[in-house]
Amino acid sequence: MSIQQHIDYQRIEQAIRFIEDNFQRQPSLKEIAEEVNLSEFHFDRMFTKWAGTSPQRFMRFLSKEYAKDVLTQTKDLLDTTVQMGLSSSSRLHDLFVTFEAITPAEFKRKGEGLRISYGTHETPFGYAFIAVTTRGILELTFLSEHEAIDELISLKNTFPRAEFIENQEDTSVFINQIFVETDHKSPLTLLVRGTNFQIKVWEALLKIPSGKLACYEDIAKLIEQPTAQRAVGTAIGSNHIAYLIPCHRVIQKVGTTGNYRWGEYRKKAILGWESSRANEV
Repeated sequence: MSIQQHIDYQRIEQAIRFIEDNFQRQPSLKEIAEEVNLSEFHFDRMFTKWAGTSPQRFMRFLSKEYAKDVLTQTKDLLDTTVQMGLSSSSRLHDLFVTFEAITPAEFKRKGEGLRISYGTHETPFGYAFIAVTTRGILELTFLSEHEAIDELISLKNTFPRAEFIENQEDTSVFINQIFVETDHKSPLTLLVRGTNFQIKVWEALLKIPSGKLACYEDIAKLIEQPTAQRAVGTAIGSNHIAYLIPCHRVIQKVGTTGNYRWGEYRKKAILGWESSRANEV
């Protein structure tokens, strides 16, 4: 992945912000292009290459009306999932994703004997920090400027006895597996750490297909705890494996996007990006 991809994403996010701030007057394509310092022609071409659709169509995917319609569709799908049971296999972007929880004993050892490789990479949604072990993906976090060091320090505080190795070559294999669209993907294991309730919520998130949306009430129902919507929200906010555990697909019941650990405009960019691809089918 090239540095140009990150620059393009920054312009995408800036464009989304500008459109939302000026939504009432419906800014023209030329105005939006000027806001990100591109000609109308180059902006339209860059945006379409990134999103797979035009800026105008992309913004429709982020409207409340569209979101509420998709929520209705997803509710039927999740009802089916409830009948199938949470133990059924999950599929996400042609990736088979499984969970392997870190045990209390492993926490107690504070990572002793654990070798953690980490790296920072460009993705379609900006820079990301990833940490992996021989067992699977331990951390995946989207970054703002210079946050990689903070993420590494936090991880080292969690696993102070582990061996940490910066290895861009090894971690790029995982990044490409996650973000580069190919017909063949290998299974991915997510090495999660959390309470039983949190893990149950994260597992439920994997039931939301790409291009679909759910609200907090849907997830609470999916884990058979319909009154635990607030606790569900807290668990979603505690997710430490971005994108693969798709907390970005949970929005408010009224159709607004809501908060996101890695930024509301990044959440909207991901949702629009996924919706554009889902609507190609």
